[in-house]
Amino acid sequence: MIAEGLVGRNTVLNLLGQALPMLVALFAIPLIIKSLGIDRFGVLTMVWLVLGYFSLFDMGLGRALTQIVSQKVGTNQTLEIPSLVWTSLPLLLLLGLVGALVMASLAPWAVREALKIPAALQPETLNAFYVLAFSLPIVISASSLRGLLEAYRRFDLTNLVAGTMGSFMFIAPLVVLPFSNNLALIAAIILLGRLIALLANFLLVLHVIPGLRQGIKFKAALLRPLLQVGSWMTVSNIIAPLMVYMDRFLLGVFISVAAVTYYATPFELVTKLWLLPGALVGVLFPSLSATFYRDQGCTVDLFCRGIKYIFLSMFPIILVIVTMAPEGLTLWLGADFAQHSFRVLQLIAIGVFVNSLAFVPFALVQGASRPDLTAKLHLGELPVYLLVLWVLIQGFGLEGAAFAWVLRVSLDAVLMFYLARRTLSQKPLPLSRTSAIMAIALFTLTWALLLVTPFIKCIFLAVTLIGFIFVAWFIILSPQERTQFQDRLQIRHALRKGS
Repeated sequence: MIAEGLVGRNTVLNLLGQALPMLVALFAIPLIIKSLGIDRFGVLTMVWLVLGYFSLFDMGLGRALTQIVSQKVGTNQTLEIPSLVWTSLPLLLLLGLVGALVMASLAPWAVREALKIPAALQPETLNAFYVLAFSLPIVISASSLRGLLEAYRRFDLTNLVAGTMGSFMFIAPLVVLPFSNNLALIAAIILLGRLIALLANFLLVLHVIPGLRQGIKFKAALLRPLLQVGSWMTVSNIIAPLMVYMDRFLLGVFISVAAVTYYATPFELVTKLWLLPGALVGVLFPSLSATFYRDQGCTVDLFCRGIKYIFLSMFPIILVIVTMAPEGLTLWLGADFAQHSFRVLQLIAIGVFVNSLAFVPFALVQGASRPDLTAKLHLGELPVYLLVLWVLIQGFGLEGAAFAWVLRVSLDAVLMFYLARRTLSQKPLPLSRTSAIMAIALFTLTWALLLVTPFIKCIFLAVTLIGFIFVAWFIILSPQERTQFQDRLQIRHALRKGS
């Protein structure tokens, strides 16, 4: 059994590491938009997206390495880990170089033909894409090294680097803007930060895995299990980001770069909430991998607790965002921006809530060495989603893109839970109560879309949140969890009273 305290501690570390970039983004984005302008910020957003998407060139080896090392750590078979690491890292670096060449070769076509980049911005946008192409080997290698630290449950170290680097993505433009608004220069500063992150991760891995210091041990035979797991993960790595980012690219192609800004800004804001399920699932993934073949009862327990805690943490936040989206955006970015974007924010928030719960079954299926299932699912989803997205953007613009995304993640969540249930063949996966609670939650969020006046919204929020607290305490939490929560509150109260 994985200690609950360890899961909780590592989740908090992940949460802190991911919350810092979110807070930085909250304050930095309005300043960046003000300095760069709507069009230039739209281009910067697409630069970030391209960099994130082209990291798929690791061919799934980074995630496969984390999964295999997690299993070996969980079963105390660690002698082969240094050879696994030294065998995979050169290949990852080579794949990153291939990705850089592909990205650099496609950059002129993307800037001049595929995307509606204003003519005045095309030269510096092209230079920014070239700079980011050079960063791909760095991004891929750093991500794989971070996965090794996660396999050893060293989330304190991973989040020290990730929190700093995530924040730097938004700080870099602010550092450059007093001197220049050139996008290529901003990309160069981001590249420098990623290089520092790579070096930091490498030194931390050497500290955690001392066997790596005994020399490079390349074993070609170890590539086969990595490629077997990684090949299917690659399919998901290609298609899943494509389905996440394609809405913004199609908006840029069919409408304008300004439309990308009106869509991407609320999208980037609310999807930062993925840090909550991401923090928990980042901890659960190596634990699910380690327990699946050893104790599926423990796996089911981890799965159910993951779903429960994600629901309890996400629903009240999403409820407030959906209800108060117009007022919140007006306060943050002004009435004109809010008028264009508030409905997008509401719809994407609902999609984020649904998708957050799907993080857990996705981690379970991949942790059980069945990435082929998630890959086949994404292969089936892609053409349907692209067709629906194209039709809804043509008919409804920004709101059509948001609604298409919500439909896609909702279908994905349902199918992902089905795959998780099928994967856990030895133990039944209880989902009936989860389904009922989820249906009530979605009905409540849909009702919040219809509210208009601030006074009615405040009354609705007060009543709904009180009801949520009651349901969470008496229905969702078990008697043991309620007792543990009360005990912790009493301990904290006693400590404060003693101090």
